[in-house]
Amino acid sequence: MSSKIFKHYLMVLIKGMAMGAADVVPGVSGGTVAFITGIYEELLNSLKRLTPMALRLLWQQGPAAFWSHINGSFLLALGTGILISLLSLARLISYLMADFPVLLWAFFFGLVIASVVYIVRKIAHWTWREWVAVIIGTAIALAISMAKPAQLPAEPWMVFSAGAIAICAMILPGVSGSFILLLMGMYSVFLTALKELDLVLLSSFFGGCILGLLLFSHFLSWLLNRFHNTTLALLVGFLLGSLNVIWPWKHTLETFTNRHGEQVALVQENLLPQAYAQATGLEAYPILAIVLATVGVCLVLGLEYLVKPDTCE
Repeated sequence: MSSKIFKHYLMVLIKGMAMGAADVVPGVSGGTVAFITGIYEELLNSLKRLTPMALRLLWQQGPAAFWSHINGSFLLALGTGILISLLSLARLISYLMADFPVLLWAFFFGLVIASVVYIVRKIAHWTWREWVAVIIGTAIALAISMAKPAQLPAEPWMVFSAGAIAICAMILPGVSGSFILLLMGMYSVFLTALKELDLVLLSSFFGGCILGLLLFSHFLSWLLNRFHNTTLALLVGFLLGSLNVIWPWKHTLETFTNRHGEQVALVQENLLPQAYAQATGLEAYPILAIVLATVGVCLVLGLEYLVKPDTCE
């Protein structure tokens, strides 16, 4: 393997780690990271090649032809990065969410704001279709963000179903798979399975993810190919609507106790920093939050500048 090829797939692995880190946090989408790092459409095009025809190619022409057809090296590097991040960052993200929620959400708020700017720049022409798509996407994301969490049974078949549904959201910029898991009452189940390496639940979850990816990637790729600008505008709407979820200063009005005895937020309201400090008695860190949000914006715009469509030819 040449150094150029090694560098290419090392970068893909790092981008996968960034996607995995985003997917751990409810309200932040790994699809957004894939988009801003320039691998989103390659990811969709690679996933949609995983069809029965690919298996026939494996049977007729051998593993090498199959691997090349599905862009296997790219998928392996990206999947490895996501898995490394999920396994290594589950505890860290849980800690930050518990002890420094305002600062963590402020950073991701900046990421999403800059992501909106990034995707808007990719839309070549704006017509009434694009504006309608933005409104619809925003409304859908807001409706999801305002839904109340359920508490579904933590059985393997349900975890499988949750994985299939959540992975569809995880590859959509602006729609958080982790937040979908939270709404289904499966987020803490997933995090606990990661921390405890519960192989039964993890295999059920990732099995559902594989099925969801295979089905949904074809549909999304078709949308991008047939209605590119309108689909991007819809994704912009998803991102704008998701800002309601990741507003840093949240006051919890109702909670419920999950099966592990942990208190999980059920209903929250967004407040300004001063009102947040008065309502919760906690430090609002307005200056530091603005700094971290600015860092998030600069990180995305810096990636836009630095990340070129790298190739390994």
